[in-house]
Amino acid sequence: MYCKGVGTKRADTLRKELGVQTAMDMLRTYPYKYTDRSRFYKIHEIEDEDTAVQIVGRVTDWHTIGVGKGQRLSATFTDGSHEIELVWFRGVQYVKLEKGIDYLLFGKPSRFNHQYNFVHPELTPMSKVTPQMMTGLEPDYNTTERMKQHGLNSKAVRTIVAGLMPDLKMGVPETLGQDILNHYHLMGLTEALCNIHFPKDTPTMQKARERLKFEELFYIQLQILRQMKQREQNEGFMMPIVGKRFNTFYHECLPFALTNAQKRVMREIQADLKSGKQMNRLLQGDVGSGKTLVALLCALLAADNGYQTCIMAPTEILANQHLETLTTLTQSLPPSLIHIALLTGSTTKKQRETLHEQLRSGEINILIGTHALIEDEVQFANLGLVIVDEQHRFGVAQRAKLWSKNIRPPHVLVMTATPIPRTLAMTVYGDLHVSIIDELPPGRKPVHTLHYSIQRKVSVNQFLTQQIEQGRQVYVVYPLIKENEKLDLQDLQNGYNELCETFPQYRISMVHGQMKAKDKDVQMQRFANGETQILVATTVIEVGVNVPNATVMVIENAERFGLSQLHQLRGRVGRGADQSYCLLLTRLEMTKETRRRIDIMVATNDGFRIAEEDLNLRGPGDLEGTQQSGLPFELKIASLSTDGQLLEVARQAANAILEQDPTLSDEFNRIYKRRLDIMRQTATNWSEIS
Repeated sequence: MYCKGVGTKRADTLRKELGVQTAMDMLRTYPYKYTDRSRFYKIHEIEDEDTAVQIVGRVTDWHTIGVGKGQRLSATFTDGSHEIELVWFRGVQYVKLEKGIDYLLFGKPSRFNHQYNFVHPELTPMSKVTPQMMTGLEPDYNTTERMKQHGLNSKAVRTIVAGLMPDLKMGVPETLGQDILNHYHLMGLTEALCNIHFPKDTPTMQKARERLKFEELFYIQLQILRQMKQREQNEGFMMPIVGKRFNTFYHECLPFALTNAQKRVMREIQADLKSGKQMNRLLQGDVGSGKTLVALLCALLAADNGYQTCIMAPTEILANQHLETLTTLTQSLPPSLIHIALLTGSTTKKQRETLHEQLRSGEINILIGTHALIEDEVQFANLGLVIVDEQHRFGVAQRAKLWSKNIRPPHVLVMTATPIPRTLAMTVYGDLHVSIIDELPPGRKPVHTLHYSIQRKVSVNQFLTQQIEQGRQVYVVYPLIKENEKLDLQDLQNGYNELCETFPQYRISMVHGQMKAKDKDVQMQRFANGETQILVATTVIEVGVNVPNATVMVIENAERFGLSQLHQLRGRVGRGADQSYCLLLTRLEMTKETRRRIDIMVATNDGFRIAEEDLNLRGPGDLEGTQQSGLPFELKIASLSTDGQLLEVARQAANAILEQDPTLSDEFNRIYKRRLDIMRQTATNWSEIS
């Protein structure tokens, strides 16, 4: 197909901004909304600034104001009973108006001085109006600023797509088998592409959207499930022995009985380790649910079978926290049974030399570290288990280097404290078996979450005093380090100074991401040891800080945080037996969406419900945990927040095909194999290394 109206410059802009390189790419650039051109308004019916309207009428008067670049054109437009102002600020010289003729006015109304007007409307003489401009649904396309600078606004994109319609109607190769089309009552691809851009009515448009959404989700699931079934054939290290290390720890050192959820997860992991197949498992558990203890039990099993374990954490704080937790848990074990070591960017050259030697000899059973683990000189004697904590914070290439530390891929356990909505888990982690710890250890009390406006700061400070006088400690979190004039937010330094004035009788620490790791650790340790009563921080404490005596989390400007981040911060308290509190401080005035976020936080401690609400509010690309790296695929039309049911159906359809033909070698399944091959050429295959 040839794209009429797309020269070299436009083609380059479309490629850079939308990734469009072919006519089919253009057809796969879907509208994000439609304007109903079958309805005609009267001026007095206008009541919504967000809706484009069309009105038939005449221009009765116009005049220009100013000269040169500052010139604007103002015109009076009437539908016969009411008048409205039309304004042009740019391209005034190109606007040609006539009296005595009828125009079709189309545009989005705006308000100025409590009156509606139209800025830069489309004004077309009725003699030049086509039937398409007055009937049916007109598509609107997302554009970027750079596209607009090159004359590619939504109308221009619509014109380009319209130029492809004659060729498209001659037919394009189908991407779904006839059996799927029939079974799920789906449109053919040619019909769907025609009607996604220029539908004759809403029901037809919805049928086209359903077909294209299904196709998109189906191929994502087919790719993920196929990779999963292939990986299930990978040989894995056999770990059938439950030996002295595991049994001694379990029967003599376990600080408390495992919850039923932890026991269930351990049974699932043990079955993987004994299967002879490579384990690829996702361990989900809310903050404080006991994932680290499960990780230690797995590492002890690996050690009993002669294998080493490495635990990779995204930050030094979290790596040190893991070291402290595991060292404390295993302190009663004889030193001859377990050797735990730490490797981070702060590890000295001399320490590294000793560590590398002990690692190669097999003396070290568990190595905890950050990105330093993937360095070439880090070599294991027999790496059998890799545990990745908060995996989303690592890049694809980084994880791949870790997997290659052994000739045969080690067992992989991915842990996350960020509850993942089911639809997101089925896509981002759809190729992993999932274990969930959905139960808190005994003695843990749910955190009470309260919302205060900033005007009630005195009451909040009185409450903090009460808690500290009872021997408790307090976190105070700010969204900024230094004052930013563009954002009217309380910043960390000012907050620290204010707290020092308010609480002169208490000792206060401060940590943030711009501090040197050593200085940060000193301040954190002072708080952990109880030497300071208040810790002022940014979100650097979101993950990996465990101070059971800290019972209050104060979050300043809570309206500036996402749901997932608020929940993670709240998880820093409630880690001991005492009742804990999370105080959300906000401005009095909040948007509807912000108030909903705050209300959800107050209403529930359920991380999975919060994650679902976060997905609905923000969409998958912005979710904490995915925004750093993006989704491992591109969704052009489907939505994980609204198309969960269709995703389930698409996954079932993909699974049914692979159950019958895992290699997609049957003649009637080659259509799917060809499509997957094309997808693989244009996208990173995350499932191979996640």
